[in-house]
Amino acid sequence: MANQKQSRKRRLNMAERAKQQMEIQFPDYPDELLWHRTLNDGYSTLPRTLPLAMQVIDAQSKGQPAGHTLLCLWIRAPDYPFLTIEAPATFAAETGFDGERAVDTWRRRMRSLRDLGFIEAKKGPSGDFHYVLLLNPNVCIEKLRHANKVRDVLYGRFRDRLIDIGAQSDITDYDEYCISLEKAKAKVTKRPASSPNTSPKTPKASAIPKRKSRSRKKED
Repeated sequence: MANQKQSRKRRLNMAERAKQQMEIQFPDYPDELLWHRTLNDGYSTLPRTLPLAMQVIDAQSKGQPAGHTLLCLWIRAPDYPFLTIEAPATFAAETGFDGERAVDTWRRRMRSLRDLGFIEAKKGPSGDFHYVLLLNPNVCIEKLRHANKVRDVLYGRFRDRLIDIGAQSDITDYDEYCISLEKAKAKVTKRPASSPNTSPKTPKASAIPKRKSRSRKKED
């Protein structure tokens, strides 16, 4: 909760600073020609590292770049990382694909996003990508880096950007999550295997908790 409050305060300061600079550089610019999130309808919340994530995706899906496909998914998300895609043709058109094979092309890009770990998907009435879960792109980039699939230059930009926006905790949280998984796996492997000739002991009747009897109320 404290991190959320700090993040809100930081974003407010950035907005105030931008407003002051705009008033100096573009004074008296007509509002009718500008787009304000608090005034205009139809906005979406996006990760600030998304452009870098798109570069990482395009570098790993050469010939069939899927970065723009991920952008269109985030644009459509209702401020929550989940989408129900009932009309794939609409998403294909917004991504820039047309013609008879537009949906097939879009689905190939979606498979790339799934294989790279940027989305999870489940089947539904519209096909393999009816239900889509958008994963944290910062964590996705870090995972690809661990797999040696992100160039040093691009990864350096990514880490610099995380510092700029105050999102380093995404990586530390992911690292701690991985450590907890390793500890859980280690505990499982350390458990002594039961002998195949040894039958499990039957617990004594006194050790089995008794169910509490529930008295039914009589119907009037």
